[in-house]
Parts: sequence; C-alpha cells; structure tokens
Amino acid sequence: MSSEVEVRDIFAEEPFVVGISSCALFHCEAENCADPTHPEECASLPPGAGFRLIKRMLQLRTHDDERLVEVVLISRSAPDFALRAYQSCAGHGLAIVAGSFTSGRPAAPYAAAWDVDLFLSSETEDVCAASALGIAAATLGPRAALDAARTNQVHFGLDGDGVMFGSDSDAVFREHGLEAFERHEVRHARNPMAPGPFGARFLRKLGRLRDRCETMDGTSGVRISLITARNAPTHERALRTLRRWDVRIDEAHFVGHRRKSAFLALAAVDVFFDDNAGNITDAAQFVTSGLVPRPGDRTSSTTAAEATLRFPLLAEPNDEDTENRRRLERESG
Repeated sequence: MSSEVEVRDIFAEEPFVVGISSCALFHCEAENCADPTHPEECASLPPGAGFRLIKRMLQLRTHDDERLVEVVLISRSAPDFALRAYQSCAGHGLAIVAGSFTSGRPAAPYAAAWDVDLFLSSETEDVCAASALGIAAATLGPRAALDAARTNQVHFGLDGDGVMFGSDSDAVFREHGLEAFERHEVRHARNPMAPGPFGARFLRKLGRLRDRCETMDGTSGVRISLITARNAPTHERALRTLRRWDVRIDEAHFVGHRRKSAFLALAAVDVFFDDNAGNITDAAQFVTSGLVPRPGDRTSSTTAAEATLRFPLLAEPNDEDTENRRRLERESG
C-alpha cells in the first residue's frame, strides 16, 4: 500500500478539527456582558464572524449519527474568560468543550498542539504564525452583512493560486504579465502545481469529510468550490492538479477579471478563502470570508512561531496583546 493511500485512510478515520479564537466565534465587546464580575451568569455572547460556519459544521454527522467535526477554542483571553466562552457555547447549542486560554500569549503553537486542520482567528499575527507552521489558517473579517440563501450543505469556496495552489504561477503573472503567465501555464498544463497553504492537508482532509457525508444519491453535506481568476486556457492546469491530488470539487468558477462576490452569493457559499484582501473585503458583504496569508506575510512570523512552538513560556505578549488581555480580563472579572 502506498504512503498516499495510507494517509487517506488515516484521514478517513479522524474528525475534521477546527481551531477558532473566541473573538472570531463570538462578538467579544465589553458591553455584551451585563455583570463582568460574574461572567458565568452573563447572557451568551452574540455570534461573531465565524459563528454560522462553526454551527453548520458541528451539525455534520454520519449515517450512524457520528459527529465528524471537532471544534476547539484557542484564545488569547485569560482562563477566567473560559467561563463566559463555554457558557456561550452551551447557550447557543454549540458542542464545543475543549480549548486553550493563554492570557495574551501567541495562539499558533497551541493550534499546532491541538493538531487542527483549520485555524480561524481575528488576530492576524496568530494567523500568520499558524500558517508559517504549515496550518491552513485565515483571518476572519467582520460578520457578513448579508446571508446567502442556505442549503443543507456546508459550502466551502476557495481561491486557486495562493490558496489551493502554490504562488509560483502567480509570481509569473506579477513579474511578466498575463501573456507570459498563459504561456507558462499552457506549457506546464500536465505538471501538477505545488500545494498552497490550503492545498495539502486541509483540502485532502476536507475531501475525506465530503466523502463521509455522501448519501446514496451522491450528494454530500459538504460542497467544495474553486473560485479563481484563471480562465481558459489556464484552467487546465488547475483541474489536472486537483485530479492528480485525487480531490473532487463540486463547482469551478473561472471568472477572469470579474468580481468573485456575485458567484459566491449565487452559489450559497458558507465560507470563502482568498489571499487577496480586496476580494475578501468585497466577499465579506455576502459570506463569511477569511484572508489567507501570502508567503511574504508569513516570513516575519516564521522565526517567532518556531520559537514559541519550542519554548512557549518564553513568548511575551506585545503591547496590543497586553491591552486585549486586560480588556478581556475586565470583562471576565
């Protein structure tokens, strides 16, 4: 048996693990707590940017009613805030019972310790550090003002270059222009691209989750879409790469220069991941959207992330971390 098959078999047995910060799951503002001296007695925190996605993912089950997704809270808040956080989880009917609360220390090493398949946070520094450690990670923006029509599926929308795939082809476009990019991609159409930050473990594990949710009629509780600025003839390399990876997708939108947001809303995507901040800002009007760090964004965080992974007690919070921690401690009493 090949190592690739062995990996897929292991993935098929494990739950899909999502790590999310408390302030990405909930809207963490001081005014949301009526009595900050007794956080366990406060009303549940209101939903945050990642709430709808997490709630829908936790509803995914097998035919035998086996839960397929595990969610852990990974928060820079003080431990006392866990009283408020888990009370809010219970109040909203979210089956979340595990997590780490670090009092301002970086969250990325704990995302690695929890062995998460996806890490979502409102803290860009933590997202960049997690991405540097090889974790699929994204910074969530504000909660979508509009909510696309929902189905009984959890629909993931992913950009191509820089997210599913590596950034090498995108670098050709940036440095030499569109015509050179097209020639390059046509010439390498049958050569698979390197995986991007969401293209290795995440996409393969998501594909296994999709398969485990599949019903007798071939539909699944998980739907995967590629939404990319590529179009013909550069589409071929993207599709052949996914075929080589043995990853099935349900939709592909090769939109060229057009706005991606219209396609996201029409397809009822639940979450969209892109490495372009402009695309994310536009998409965030309609769907939960996560900004994926680019390699340059991760460079400055790599050394710090690796250091905190090896020596987590030596990592000291910066001034912004300290202020956030103090605010959350005031909320939590």
